[in-house]
Amino acid sequence: MTNAVKLKNLIRDNKIVHVVQGKQYIQDKEIVVSDIYRPGLELTGYFDFYPRQRIQLLGRTEISYAARLDHDSLVQVFNKLCTPETPCFFVSRSLRVPPELAQAAEEAKIPILSSPESTTYVSSILTEYLRERLAVRDTIHGVLIEVKGMGVLLTGDSGVGKSETALGLIHRGHRLIADDRVDVYQKDVETVMGEAPAILKHLMEIRGIGIIDVMDLFGVGAVKNRESIQLVIKLVNWDNQANYDRLGFEESKRDICNVEVPQITIPVKVGRNMEDIIEIATMNFRAKRSGYNATRTFDNNLTKLIKKNSKNDSKKESNK
Repeated sequence: MTNAVKLKNLIRDNKIVHVVQGKQYIQDKEIVVSDIYRPGLELTGYFDFYPRQRIQLLGRTEISYAARLDHDSLVQVFNKLCTPETPCFFVSRSLRVPPELAQAAEEAKIPILSSPESTTYVSSILTEYLRERLAVRDTIHGVLIEVKGMGVLLTGDSGVGKSETALGLIHRGHRLIADDRVDVYQKDVETVMGEAPAILKHLMEIRGIGIIDVMDLFGVGAVKNRESIQLVIKLVNWDNQANYDRLGFEESKRDICNVEVPQITIPVKVGRNMEDIIEIATMNFRAKRSGYNATRTFDNNLTKLIKKNSKNDSKKESNK
């Protein structure tokens, strides 16, 4: 888990952010929580639950209210807002920074940032940025591929053919996100993202060939930096004694960073075209999610046939 995000990285990665003052203090500042706070109650003097570790965002409401306060009140409020844990102040809509805030922040060595964007937009952008980088992270052994616009995670024992199958899918026009190791993190309560570790980005290991650079061989359109994991396909070696699901009634989930992701198991056997099967599995999963379920259709047709045959048998018995 990432414990902190450096303020200098937030400024570098978000073009809407500009430094108003305190540039010399940015280097050592870190953000440890993803929530953004608007200190409205604090401007009235209520500090009982002041979340000092958050970015303090002042919008039109806070700035206009501050303009109604006298100088001494503002000095007192802004001095209390400035704590050693406070990473920075942020003023939206390129509003004028109150002189009392500028002085208090300078004395406390806290940077003041600004953006021309609306307060709601700034809060949304910064929250999403921080939530992604402060999210719980894990590493999974597998291959993450974008198949027909969906993130598909191939898992299975070493040597089962994950990378070779993924290479075949890439050759068909699908895109690689990560091979061998997939770094995963929770984006929100329903979404888990996957990406490659920096050292393995765009690279694959193919037994008998070695390391290949997918972007170099197939072009920039064959790779993607990150993707949400919407389906897990577990590849297993074919076992003649195993009882594999043949109708599609069995549904399982895999917990990845506290997100339940649908999982299906596909046996690998010589002669089976795994690229075709994975493409069809992905298309079938998308159809199910859209409400078109071939298994349910088969079950309904079978039920109707049984009822029809039962009626015919009843008629035959009554005619005897």
